[in-house]
Amino acid sequence: MREGPLSVVGQPLPKVDAWAKVTGETRFADDLVLPRMAYAKILRAQHPHALVKRVDGRRARALPGVYAVITGQDFPPVKFGIMPVSQDEEPLCREKVRFVGDPVAAVAAVDEETAERAMHLIEVEYEPLPPLMSIEEALRDGSHRIHEYGDGHNIHKMVSLEFGDVEEGFQGADLVREDVFFFQGNTHLPMEQHAAVAQWGADAKLTLWSSTQTPHYVHRALGRVLGLPMSHIRVIATPNGGAFGGKSDPFSHEMVVCRLAQLTGRPVKTTLTREEVFYTHRGRHPVLMWIKSGVTRDGQIRAIHFRSYLDGGAYGSYGVASTFYTGALQTVTYKVERYKFEGCRVFTNKPPCGPKRGHGTPQPRFALEVHLDKIAEALGLDPAELRRRHAVDEHTKTVNHLTITTSGLRECLDRVVAASGWREKFRKLPYGRGIGIAASSYISGAGLPIYWNDMPHSGVMVKIDRGGGVAAFCGSIDIGQGSDSILAYVVAEVLGIRPEDIRVVTADTDLTPVDLGSYSSRVTLMSGNAAKEAAEKLRGLLLDAAAKKLEVSPADLEARDRRIFLRQEPARGLAFDEAARLAEAAYGTLVAAGSYTPPKRAAKFKGAGVGPTPAYSYTASVVELEVDPDTGEIRIDRVWVAHDGGTAINPLLVEGQVEGSIYMGIGEALMEEQVFRHGLHKIPSMLEYKSPTTLETPEITTILVQTRDPEGPFGAKEAGQGPLLPVIPAIANAVWDAVGVRIDEVPITPEKILKALDDRAKGRPGRFGPERLPPVVFRDPTRVPPPWVDPEGRASTTIHGSNDRRPPVGQEPRP
Repeated sequence: MREGPLSVVGQPLPKVDAWAKVTGETRFADDLVLPRMAYAKILRAQHPHALVKRVDGRRARALPGVYAVITGQDFPPVKFGIMPVSQDEEPLCREKVRFVGDPVAAVAAVDEETAERAMHLIEVEYEPLPPLMSIEEALRDGSHRIHEYGDGHNIHKMVSLEFGDVEEGFQGADLVREDVFFFQGNTHLPMEQHAAVAQWGADAKLTLWSSTQTPHYVHRALGRVLGLPMSHIRVIATPNGGAFGGKSDPFSHEMVVCRLAQLTGRPVKTTLTREEVFYTHRGRHPVLMWIKSGVTRDGQIRAIHFRSYLDGGAYGSYGVASTFYTGALQTVTYKVERYKFEGCRVFTNKPPCGPKRGHGTPQPRFALEVHLDKIAEALGLDPAELRRRHAVDEHTKTVNHLTITTSGLRECLDRVVAASGWREKFRKLPYGRGIGIAASSYISGAGLPIYWNDMPHSGVMVKIDRGGGVAAFCGSIDIGQGSDSILAYVVAEVLGIRPEDIRVVTADTDLTPVDLGSYSSRVTLMSGNAAKEAAEKLRGLLLDAAAKKLEVSPADLEARDRRIFLRQEPARGLAFDEAARLAEAAYGTLVAAGSYTPPKRAAKFKGAGVGPTPAYSYTASVVELEVDPDTGEIRIDRVWVAHDGGTAINPLLVEGQVEGSIYMGIGEALMEEQVFRHGLHKIPSMLEYKSPTTLETPEITTILVQTRDPEGPFGAKEAGQGPLLPVIPAIANAVWDAVGVRIDEVPITPEKILKALDDRAKGRPGRFGPERLPPVVFRDPTRVPPPWVDPEGRASTTIHGSNDRRPPVGQEPRP
């Protein structure tokens, strides 16, 4: 697009919304106060599993100050959910509750205190059913089903895929190893609780302000549940105080305030309590995993057979995608010749699980990276060298038909090995001190939308006024990752102005083009590409108008530093606002739109839609820590992370994302867990739910490996989720290096370390982790030939033979 060096992209600039946030100017959903506003509270089930026999709101309605009391009967009998195949939730439960916290009734009143008092006056008669609180219980209980749909008794989704003949791969391997792992569930813990405000206008149209990550999908769900045309609904996603995936679903409280606002004729607001946020959840799935690998003596992976068992909780949410994600991305980091994946998500009577930073991939990444560490140990190989030797190559396809564009994984490994002094420390530190390594990859946005269509995934509209003012409109929402800033940086770079010259308007379904939402690390790449396209259209008009004024060719002009000037004669030019006036006079109102649709790369087999992305990021991490063998306490001393996020649009923001991922990874590795007693969450508060503080945050070294991916705007890839993934297994591997025990279960607590040390002292394996697998019988797999056998990736009925093996380096199929 331009010949000179970039002036905005690549600079460590502040966020465009930073000043408003630090001064308190930013208005979050709970900050909104409208005239005559009522306040809503939601009565939630206290039984994990029960039939709703009667709901009586008469005493609540009689309380002075109460405007309305509603139950499930006040909504059409329409269910909703984020995934088209899992429409299984109700705004308020009509016949059955499935977890403690399921919404049953709601109240709108003059203030929160009155609403809460009224909420407790609602009488609900339940017929309790046996709570099914684990995968084993849900599968074993043959008389009670949590839902009547799915792939089996209390089985939400079952997946079975085989790419190449894995048994042949095991037979040809020098070492075959099996391991079992468990990754406990955990939650997002954003600073801001969920909040929503609804108002019906004089035009009988609905406006909802919500702290959501996905205003577009909330918009769709509201139309469905309320029976309204989407054109009569406006959803505005307010600034968001953190989300990490926890605000990606459409939620019942958003629909409840809309119905209450309709019935009362008043704006209605609700803000969930912290305890409600814990029960609303949608966080990390607890996942039990089994992995079997066959490798050659140098660590080359001939075959992997991987199984995942997901405790999905009470509803579908993103669970179908989560199930596929536990298997799909196991092949995009290291070369795998043959791969078989079996996954099973089970309904239980716990809060529904969904997407959390890394969506479905931290659990299998933990399993694979610890498994590889054990393989390296068995083969007498350096685990860093094993990973480096067999890292994927750029411009190739994986055995399960995923397209690798660029990969900086080897450089990431080299950089963290060098920075950490790995070769001087591994197996050489004194007892109690250890160092561990792991690597990972993640998507830069999903290649397919949640509901199938051919429309763009992102749209951006840019407007320039005759005073030189520039506004960028986009449906994306900034959840703290800096997506508003990315839009400003990209538009500023193209137009030759500064980010502070641009007003960013986002996430308003009446004003902004559709963007599918802030999930799957998609916004920088997808909205960024759309913004770049829109700005380039306007840049062309500005250069044409300026060229006529200067009597030169547009090709000789440069836009930079708020001017348009001759590249070879910089003093000759005009100001940006003058060019804007000339362009408007010549071409009319200056508005242009850009849009982005990912390349269609999914293979032909069913299930191929989860995993493809325009570009994969890559990360490597080394962790150095200390384990007290007397107490089992772990202290993380240093973390090194090298991340290939493509070209860093703003390296300062990328470093912030990496550091946030490290913080979250440490919490998941050592502290966080969702524990229940008879259906009740044991620790639904920020006081008792443990996560790291600044005291537990170690010294961090962040290294940016900047490949230039052809798919991303200016070469950018994702940086929001991928850096979390290797931190957790690197910690587990460092514990092994420190004290010689394997903790194959997250979180790695002092109690587990002491138990493993005690077992080892008694001559047993120094290991803590699961021993058994649930009694799930997987169906025969869908067999898909690798891309070097069938480039289209069509399902086959035959088992393939020796030609399944990955071709030699340099002969792999290219995208």
